[in-house]
Amino acid sequence: MSRRIEQSLLFLNNMKKIPLSAQSVDCLFSSKSFKEKLLWQIGNAKQRIYLAALYLEADAAGEEILMALYQAKRERPALDIVVFVDFHRAQRGLIGEKKAVSTNTTWYQEVEKAHALGVKILGIPVKRKELFGVQHLKGFIFDDSVLYSGASFNNIYLHSNDRYRYDRYWIFENRELADSMVRFLKNEIVSSGAVANLNAPLVPKIADLKMAHKQFAKNLKQASYSYQGEALPGTLSIAPLCGLGARNNKLNKCIRKMLQSTQNELVIFTPYFNLPRALARDISALLKRGVKLTIVVGDKTANDFYIPEGQPFKTIGGLPYLYESNLKYFAQKHQHCLQSGQLKLHLWKDGSNSFHLKGIYADNRFVMLTGHNLNPRAWRLDLENGLLIDDPEQALKGLLDQELNEILKNTLTITAAKQIDGVENYPEHVKKLLLRMRRIKVDRLVKGLI
Repeated sequence: MSRRIEQSLLFLNNMKKIPLSAQSVDCLFSSKSFKEKLLWQIGNAKQRIYLAALYLEADAAGEEILMALYQAKRERPALDIVVFVDFHRAQRGLIGEKKAVSTNTTWYQEVEKAHALGVKILGIPVKRKELFGVQHLKGFIFDDSVLYSGASFNNIYLHSNDRYRYDRYWIFENRELADSMVRFLKNEIVSSGAVANLNAPLVPKIADLKMAHKQFAKNLKQASYSYQGEALPGTLSIAPLCGLGARNNKLNKCIRKMLQSTQNELVIFTPYFNLPRALARDISALLKRGVKLTIVVGDKTANDFYIPEGQPFKTIGGLPYLYESNLKYFAQKHQHCLQSGQLKLHLWKDGSNSFHLKGIYADNRFVMLTGHNLNPRAWRLDLENGLLIDDPEQALKGLLDQELNEILKNTLTITAAKQIDGVENYPEHVKKLLLRMRRIKVDRLVKGLI
């Protein structure tokens, strides 16, 4: 065993973790099951509901969730209900649309004005501008239960109509874990003067929060989850992690240690193939030392920025092609590993549905559940979190294998780089866009920001 592997394993083993019982862990395998579980949990919570997501959308599914929260508050007035979303995202329309008069925030205000029950919806301004970082914390706490997913709340994530966005959905019945996640939200988010109540009659502008925001941003870079735990290398256990920024980011550091510690087999899920340089180096290193690597990534048509042919094209629609170019280059670089079977690439596609899975599974032991996209933006700009599971006795292997089998059902296995479309196969307007971006070298900037 090399010194780096040994040190990385020691780091993961020595992390303070919360003990878990296998019976307290479950996994859902579809977006419809996720929606059903969400509504059930809302309807049955007795003390607290804390929901952290990128957004709660003003559409049919978003309204169903919000109305369920208000109904729960009406039936149980003592219930503590707080929803955390991104401050900027809540006050604009969808990407590519004209400036909206009615936004998610105006909808929140209208609902609270009509019901006046005190359901709190808090907007987190991670950066002064959305382009440079968003609130990307995930996790839904109902009393002592944690439902962890990278999903947000809208029609496609909750499969309300014909289309869905596929994610991961894990459930933990563990009071210490739930308490730690709520404690973090209360101490680091709710208590900050930079966080705005989005369903109050007046919502401050980001300029009004300037001084409080400066301190808030500084605090977030140093923030971490607190909990009663210890190093438990031989026991099924879990550790919540968070991070913001490239320096001293605990979540990023743990992700790298997982890759560096892997000796036999690694599985990676990511919707966008756009790896930070540090992870690209770690992956090249583990392939060189013979580790088996499986990467499951969304097909360009399963990307949430993809614009089908025949629909009006916007510049943002070039992103899925840019990411596919990255994947093709990676496959060409490691073609020998593809041919030998050491590297397995799976492209996920299911009709017009989209792919949003993130996470890592190392040596059938360490599991990372996260909303982290494993891309430069998540690595440097967004506020991210994740749950590291240590499963030394493989008590959860049955659930993990079942989840992986469900995911792989809708994938194409890539055995040669030529199976992946190149620029020559793209529509003419996409081809021109990518060539122009490369000529002026703006493609590197885009990859770092989106």
